[in-house]
Amino acid sequence: MIYQGNAPDVGVFTWSEALYLAPEGLLIVVALALILLDLALPGTSGRNKLGWVTLAGLLGSGGLVVWRMLEMAAVRADGMHGSGVIRVLADSYRIDHFASALKLVFLLAAALVVLMSLGTMKREETPNRGEYYYLLLPAVAGAMIMASSGDLVTLYIGLELLSVTTYVLVGMRKKGAKSAEAAFKYVVTGGLSSAFILFGMSYLYGVGGSTNIGAIANVLQTQGIAGLSPLLAVGLFMLVAGFGIKIAAAPFHAWAPDVVEGASPPVAAFLAVVSKGAALAAVFRIVYNIVFFVDSPDGDIAGDTFLLLLVLAAASMLVGTLTALRQRKLKRLLALSGVANAGYLLVPLGISLKGMHASNFGELIFYLLAYTLMTIGAFTVVATVTQAVGNATFGSFAGLYHRAPWTAAAMLVLLLSLAGLPLTGGFFGKVFILFGAAQSGAYWLVAIMAASSVISYYFYFAIARQMFLRSEGEDTRIPVSGVTGAVIWICVLGTLALGLWPGMVFDLINAHFSIVGDLLIR
Repeated sequence: MIYQGNAPDVGVFTWSEALYLAPEGLLIVVALALILLDLALPGTSGRNKLGWVTLAGLLGSGGLVVWRMLEMAAVRADGMHGSGVIRVLADSYRIDHFASALKLVFLLAAALVVLMSLGTMKREETPNRGEYYYLLLPAVAGAMIMASSGDLVTLYIGLELLSVTTYVLVGMRKKGAKSAEAAFKYVVTGGLSSAFILFGMSYLYGVGGSTNIGAIANVLQTQGIAGLSPLLAVGLFMLVAGFGIKIAAAPFHAWAPDVVEGASPPVAAFLAVVSKGAALAAVFRIVYNIVFFVDSPDGDIAGDTFLLLLVLAAASMLVGTLTALRQRKLKRLLALSGVANAGYLLVPLGISLKGMHASNFGELIFYLLAYTLMTIGAFTVVATVTQAVGNATFGSFAGLYHRAPWTAAAMLVLLLSLAGLPLTGGFFGKVFILFGAAQSGAYWLVAIMAASSVISYYFYFAIARQMFLRSEGEDTRIPVSGVTGAVIWICVLGTLALGLWPGMVFDLINAHFSIVGDLLIR
């Protein structure tokens, strides 16, 4: 049922409403089927087929999301039958273009991670390959639930589904001491994150008298928050801190290099993209609903919250790039690159809707998509080189152009995108965010973005120099399987496509997204 206007009353959850949850439901059904198949298939060779079943489930879920988006777009274009937003269980779960666009990015990232796993895990000592695939699907479902949540309880359920499954995925390589250490650190920091988030949610519930995000916003706008400003401020700060850990934003980023180094490359790529994107989606929904229209007589809570996000963004960009200058281990370098990119992704959230700027969501999705492609592609190249050479340092890339010329060329494109140079998706993603910050008058942030990008040239070009200007190991060829090569070149071609036709993609996102209709819960 497509509703228009206020949220419907709580009613019985019907089968017709359950169909709206088909994308998430399909992932859970496929995960259950994988458990049975894992018991039936003989040996590890048979379990490789589970990866293709997982990929089919992700693509099927993506098809359902696209089909629902087209249906909502048709309703919105008609203008006579509703807003095109689907609300389930009294707006505790929303299906709108905000959530659907993020779900497509999550599903794309997960599909690339599965393909990456099929190409790299065959040669890796991973006895729990079946468990890997059927834990990955609930993790994606958790991220999708977070994107669609209109209620704090639903949001927390999605968060824990994502968190618990990734805890296991990080520690799955039993023979690696670093994997066990990474899992322990990730569980501890993840528990701390959940504690902060629950604490913040409890304050929001106390202030608004409801767990529904729209209902809390309505109470704050109609009844005011006189005398409750300190409670609201504490709650919002705790939420930002908790989700800041999930995003790996400085100063909450200390866990990221160790966890990424200890996890397998596919899991590290999944954490860098899907977990980060899901947390950003939750912050975006909460902040713009609860904070944006709040008028506090005790202080500018909205302004302070957006400033806090911008400070986190600036700190992440500077800390990530400056710390990476002395890093020579590639997986840790990519983790610190993720910290810096978390800063870029936080900018559209923090600059709010000031002046003539209103394309926050378009900037976020465009750069998140570019970040997904260049990060997963880079992790795939690093995994391929590491398996062939035996280590993941700068020296392992020495002479890569002579050992695997096409892989070196692909890595060069990905590095140019990570550095934010022209004709790549990373360049235009940063340009859109930078122009948005300039339109909002945040010139100090523009300066920090430019400075951090220039600093990053040092370590990205250091990798390129190793690939093309060093001759060590020229006689040692690096094998690249067909599946691995497909992942790398899908990421490269996608990065170049975003760099060649950025305006078309950016306009498409903005044309189908409405801040009032899709993001705000009323």
